[in-house]
Amino acid sequence: MSNSVDKSSNPQSLLSSQNIIYAGIAWAVLALLFFLWFSIPVPGEKGFPSWYRIGTYVFEEAALLAAAVLCFRNWRSPQIASGRNVWLGIGLGIMSFFIGDLILSWWELGWDRDPAVSPGDLFFVAFYLFIGWGMILAVLPRRLNLEIWQWITVMAIAAISIALGVWLFLAAPKATTETPAATTKPATAQISNVGVTKTPAQKAPIVQPTPKDETSEKTVPIWVDSLEKKLEPLAKPLGLFYIICDILLLIMAALLLLAFWGGRFAQSWRMIAAAAFSFYIADMWFKYATDHIENYQSGSLLEVFWVFSGVLFAIGAALEFDNSSRSRRGTRKRA
Repeated sequence: MSNSVDKSSNPQSLLSSQNIIYAGIAWAVLALLFFLWFSIPVPGEKGFPSWYRIGTYVFEEAALLAAAVLCFRNWRSPQIASGRNVWLGIGLGIMSFFIGDLILSWWELGWDRDPAVSPGDLFFVAFYLFIGWGMILAVLPRRLNLEIWQWITVMAIAAISIALGVWLFLAAPKATTETPAATTKPATAQISNVGVTKTPAQKAPIVQPTPKDETSEKTVPIWVDSLEKKLEPLAKPLGLFYIICDILLLIMAALLLLAFWGGRFAQSWRMIAAAAFSFYIADMWFKYATDHIENYQSGSLLEVFWVFSGVLFAIGAALEFDNSSRSRRGTRKRA
């Protein structure tokens, strides 16, 4: 009786791969329902409500944080079969994206800013560097004796992703055609009143500003404007860097999936490949939306793939830990 109680209260049992998979699926479903129900703007309102945008960041950040923690657990485990440094790189990459997303959320929600480049981009760059390092370490020890259909698959994925990336980079952003309201309204104060008898009815009405108009803009520190102006020239180089890295990330995910095809650890790396593919979808959509949709606000439906990416990274890390632990236990029993 005491043994069963000890096993149920063991913290490791709460982090079993089965529990993590169930929790990840539940979180992904809740996120999808949240995005589906509330990602359509209410008629008459401009953009998404702040509570909805906060909710999207909560779903993304929770999934990313859980994935990073599980990757670091793999890194600290001496039993991990694919190599501890592999999961160190992936974990550092996900944690970098988590921090960058936090900074961007404060820029967007705390200060109501939409910068071309923010300090969070430093961590987004680190995400690609770390995640690429981890995936390269995972592929290098494997002998890529791929069959012809597998090489054709990789080349097709590369060709499609490169074509999409080139189109996104070369397509010109949508030009803003709005004219300031002050230049379109008639200047009634300049109308000549010579020979006209003034009456109270003919006087232009004086519109007093409401308290809402006076407090509509959030107070932003001066250094924020200065920093945004200094970082703005990096917008186009960073955009090109992100597109190239997204393409390489997708190709690397395809190679990982095929390298572990049919092996004992294939299931975990299928999740990692699916996570990279989900990240690619969300990132490409965000690039397209910010360039081609005027006054775009984050929180549209396709951004749920960032949540899916974090969940899939977490599930992949949990499956790798479970498979490695079982493999080591089986080896000891045979010895």
